[in-house]
Amino acid sequence: MTVLHLPAGDVRLEGELSEPVRPRGVIVFAHGSGSGRNSPRNKQVAADLTDQGFATLLFDLLTRDEELDDLRTSHLRFNVPLLAGRLSRVVAWARSEGASTLAHLPVGLFGASTGAAAALVAAARNPDDVAAVVSRGGRPDLAAHALEAVKAPTLLIVGSLDTEVLALNERSLERMDPDAGHRLAVVKGAGHLFEEPGALGEVARLSAEWFGSNVPE
Repeated sequence: MTVLHLPAGDVRLEGELSEPVRPRGVIVFAHGSGSGRNSPRNKQVAADLTDQGFATLLFDLLTRDEELDDLRTSHLRFNVPLLAGRLSRVVAWARSEGASTLAHLPVGLFGASTGAAAALVAAARNPDDVAAVVSRGGRPDLAAHALEAVKAPTLLIVGSLDTEVLALNERSLERMDPDAGHRLAVVKGAGHLFEEPGALGEVARLSAEWFGSNVPE
């Protein structure tokens, strides 16, 4: 694992890169509100994806000062345009020569909760740079204005017990391009955080299959 300071406009964001010997692509993670690159759920999924041959990049969408400010105000965690802009810049970095071993590898995005909205907006803005998207317990409704423009095949994973978010995902899927291969996967018996036995493992399995099928080697 390599610790990085990623350029994202006028700030640098702390990140962690894990690489298999010969990565077939890189999966960039966007965490949810109140979380960060050390999200244990994202780390577990990332470890499973690395075992499947993908490099994984987890990073903080906010700086440390911004995180402290957001704890008081909560004004940044739902600022999807800001978060999507930073995610887009990190994707651009990952595909640049500056990223060394990552340069020119295909990119997939994995977003959780509000991070999924940022991932969908970033995918809509950068159709040539994002090969596929996975959303875990995501809030695609926060990216409503961008849904029709998302061309990267997107898998929306929701727990069956997370009824409100499941309804939001079902409605959002109806707004997305029906010819782009988007799909909804419901994990039976799982809640919003996928804390139930085996639930997160199923998220990892579904994600690996999705990226394996949609991220070109």
